[in-house]
Order: sequence, then structure tokens, then C-alpha cells
Amino acid sequence: MAKGHRSQIKRERNAQKDTRPSAKLSYARVSVQKACFVLDAIRGKDVQTALGIVTYNPRYASSLIEKLLKSAIANAENNNGMSAENLYVEECYANKGPTMKRVKPRAQGRAYRIEKRMSHITIVLNER
Repeated sequence: MAKGHRSQIKRERNAQKDTRPSAKLSYARVSVQKACFVLDAIRGKDVQTALGIVTYNPRYASSLIEKLLKSAIANAENNNGMSAENLYVEECYANKGPTMKRVKPRAQGRAYRIEKRMSHITIVLNER
């Protein structure tokens, strides 16, 4: 049995809600390890520096993260009324998503499994 009325439980849950602007990309077709190389480079940087880093990074994950970072900046400006000059990347992480399993034929009738990994990438911004 839950304590209190349903509206009271909802009010308490909404009071604990995180108000920082963020953006999340689910089911990105890049492994967590490869995404973390780019995320480690932008963590803690202001958004202009972070955009410059991901724009000129040759990795595939950087193109996904660049789009996600622009989305988080737009969320901060439109939803929270923050200015883009004061924003910085407070948190950025990649969590493991589902894995697609594929089969590659090998010699003498054998089959090797190929795992195509996915990840869920999240970027959280904040104001200085």
C-alpha cells in the first residue's frame, strides 16, 4: 500500500524531478566504448568548446553527439529560458542498449556470432 493520496504521491515525485536541461538519444548504433571516447572529451567544457570538439572529431559517434548537444542547447534556451553563453556540459554518459545478434559463416560449416551493439547517450547541461 502506498502512503498518502495519489495526487500527493505525484506531487512528491514531481518535486524531486531534475530541472536541468538535457537530451537523450536512445538506440544509437554505436557501442558504449566508442561513444565514451567522444563524451570524455567534452565533459565539463562549455558548450561552444564542446561543439568545436565534436565538429572536428573524426569518429562516427561525434556526429551523433553533435546533434544531441545542439538539441540539449535548444532545450535549455526554449524550455528553461537559459542563455547559451553560460551553459556547460555537466554530465554526459552512454548506457548499454540492446545488442543485435548476427551470424557470419566461417570455414567447415561453422558460424560465428557478430554482436552489433547499441547505446543510450545522455547529455545534461547546466549554467555557470
